[in-house]
Amino acid sequence: MDIQKILPHRYPFLLVDRVTALTPKESITAYKNVSISEPVFQGHFPDHPIYPGVMILEGMAQAGGVLAFKSMGEMTPEEIDTKVVYFMSIDKAKFRSPVTPGDKLLYEISVMKNKGTVWQFEAKAYVEDTLVAQAELKAMIVDK
Repeated sequence: MDIQKILPHRYPFLLVDRVTALTPKESITAYKNVSISEPVFQGHFPDHPIYPGVMILEGMAQAGGVLAFKSMGEMTPEEIDTKVVYFMSIDKAKFRSPVTPGDKLLYEISVMKNKGTVWQFEAKAYVEDTLVAQAELKAMIVDK
């Protein structure tokens, strides 16, 4: 429920189930349990379900959004309601291994740079100990 207080996303597009570690201005670890009941598997692919890379990127971006908000100092729920995170760029994205139903997708996001409301993150996604995706993400917190 705390994630939903920060992120505007809701089912089926809320892609962070739980935050397991967070150090403001440094890093966040979060995860998503990938289930066969995800709507995306109806078309990607019905006879060979693979979780789309773009959804992995979005999940990493959402975890980065939580990190950015939590790094901006204490904000009241009313202040949080007036802000949103916009992603400005995704660079150096690589997909290393497929993600399938039943996998626990672990996001590890760390701050590379921060200037005011602009954040640059190094993002990695794992299934168990296997790196499945990585990218550099840039985001900005803006007024709605």
